[in-house]
Amino acid sequence: MRITSKLLRSTIVGALGGFLFGFDTVVISGTTHSLTEVFHLSASQLGLTVSIALWGTVLGCIIAGPLGQKLGGRNALRIMALLYIASAFGCAFAWSWPSLMVFRFVGGLGIGGSSVLGPVYIAELAPASWRGRLVGAFQINIVIGILIAYISNWYIASLGLGATEWRWQLGIAGLPAVLFLMTLFTIPQSSRFLITQNSHEDALAVLRDMGSEDPVAELTAIRASLHREEHEKSVPLFQKSLRLPIFLAVSIGFFNQLSGINAILYYANDIFAFAGMSRMSTFSQSIFIGLSNLVATFIAMALIDKLGRKTLLLIGAVGTFFCLLGTGYVFTTHQHLGYVVWLLVAFIGFFALSQGAVIWVYIAEVFPTQVRSKGQSLGSGSHWIMNAIIALLFPLVVKNFSQAMPFYFFAAMTALQFIVVLLIYPETKGKTLEQLQAQLER
Repeated sequence: MRITSKLLRSTIVGALGGFLFGFDTVVISGTTHSLTEVFHLSASQLGLTVSIALWGTVLGCIIAGPLGQKLGGRNALRIMALLYIASAFGCAFAWSWPSLMVFRFVGGLGIGGSSVLGPVYIAELAPASWRGRLVGAFQINIVIGILIAYISNWYIASLGLGATEWRWQLGIAGLPAVLFLMTLFTIPQSSRFLITQNSHEDALAVLRDMGSEDPVAELTAIRASLHREEHEKSVPLFQKSLRLPIFLAVSIGFFNQLSGINAILYYANDIFAFAGMSRMSTFSQSIFIGLSNLVATFIAMALIDKLGRKTLLLIGAVGTFFCLLGTGYVFTTHQHLGYVVWLLVAFIGFFALSQGAVIWVYIAEVFPTQVRSKGQSLGSGSHWIMNAIIALLFPLVVKNFSQAMPFYFFAAMTALQFIVVLLIYPETKGKTLEQLQAQLER
């Protein structure tokens, strides 16, 4: 099976939504200090400023599925691109703290929507033999977006722009967002959506363009699949036989965030400032966080089918536990503060190697076909809600307790995760979805 130029272009464009997802999610880390000074934010207001986009993300995840079914993935992604553009330029020209909050929330809608629509669009276009690798391009672009956001924050901070610095840091996301919107007019609707609109000839043309070896047979298979899905919509998610898959999806979503991953990504500059680093140093050290994330993600993709999901989760839990415990100890004793950077770089590496790579694969594997999409929504929802809560509370905990307290809490949660994964989580490596379904039902 060959990759055609049109399939490659469509994948790159769809994955660009992942880049914006990663960029917009963490770019706020470089502006927290400036925003606190400009708008005289309290600890609770700073937490709300960071987390408001995440509450938008939760809503974006909810509305993206129905929107994609109605308009098609490509057209729905165009709406997400417009939301990204409105958010970037709105934040850049925000005239007050409430207006900034509104535009941050709008950006969250785009993040949540593209996190659902992008992978689905790529999966619907990609031939089966290439689907995993091509959908993986979305995750890689998220990690690249995070790294570029840190580099962008550092570069803009080096320009000496003064009071307008934070506006440039938030507004620069408008450039890739405009590019995303423009390129979305160069790719087709998915064949799957075209079939739902009874545009069978157009669907056949898309299948040929995507490199299908037997487009007629594939068209027939998609029609049969859509017919089955109509029946599956009536199957409830919350039933006795699915108690374990539900627990696995919700718990892995919770543990993903209870490790503190996004609190560290969002407040990286503040954390490094706690360690006594200079302002520019906090920006440059954040780049090491992004690099560690990127490298470990590539390693994880190479290992996930060899070592297995459960093994990676256990390795990651041990590694992140000691890194977080060490960070908490450093902040408690205020000795060897320079170690904070390397402890957190190692933490990010262990996280990306385990939770970061496993979560979405695992959630998709543990549910039977009839309720898989509902199960993925449940797991994704638990992940984003916990993310928003932790992002909201992190500054408050630091202010009211200590700089070390969040890291001790996150370390305790990774220890709990190790126990739960060891005793309850099944290994899904090398098993068909049908075999997993039978095992989990037992």
